[in-house]
Amino acid sequence: MALPAVRALLFDVFGTCVDWRTSVAREVEAAAGRAGVALDSLAFADAWRGRYQPSMEEVRSGRRPFAPLDALHRESLDALLPRFGLSGRLPEEALQDLNRAWHRLDPWPDVVAGLSRLRRRYVVAPHSNGNLALLVAMARRAGLPWDCILGAEVVGRYKPEPESYLGAVRLLALAPGEAMMVAAHADDLVAARAAGLRTAFVARPDERGPGAGAEVPPRGCDVAARDLLDLAGRLGA
Repeated sequence: MALPAVRALLFDVFGTCVDWRTSVAREVEAAAGRAGVALDSLAFADAWRGRYQPSMEEVRSGRRPFAPLDALHRESLDALLPRFGLSGRLPEEALQDLNRAWHRLDPWPDVVAGLSRLRRRYVVAPHSNGNLALLVAMARRAGLPWDCILGAEVVGRYKPEPESYLGAVRLLALAPGEAMMVAAHADDLVAARAAGLRTAFVARPDERGPGAGAEVPPRGCDVAARDLLDLAGRLGA
């Protein structure tokens, strides 16, 4: 299914390209173990992720100025420490390192090869709510072959605000219809489509645990794929 007008693919990252849940849980488990605290590391990861959208909504609503995701993640981390018995158990240096767990997320098995294939035909870039330092560190560690780094911090707006998508497209000197948003989350794709982008859904049924993360392609989605290798095949890359 070649789409000749599409010149760039913009990727959601958390959940679509990387496995945030087990990666963060691994880091939480290690930090808690060094502090001598036993906890449910997957529950901690889920709770941390659960504060993701509410923290960004404070920015989107105008109730607070734009803040990078690293700062929002740290506020969420601090708020969760008492709930999981970690208050006062980790020194500041360890807390800073734990907050950077989001810089060290593992890619899904298909992602590096899939991006490499797609890059032969299209510009490939993240368009994530992650901040620049986070996305660069993640890409270097995981070997993600981006052509450039785009995202909320670069355009100053969090998804799913329309200007988030349109600002990224303008930076590539493209019209909205020349860019395709790739995501495992229907709400991201619905917002991108409303802004004029083409859209591709990638299934990640294990994002929130084995078999627990499945979403379905939203109505009007241009392409639906099992993973990025399947997407590459469907887009003729």
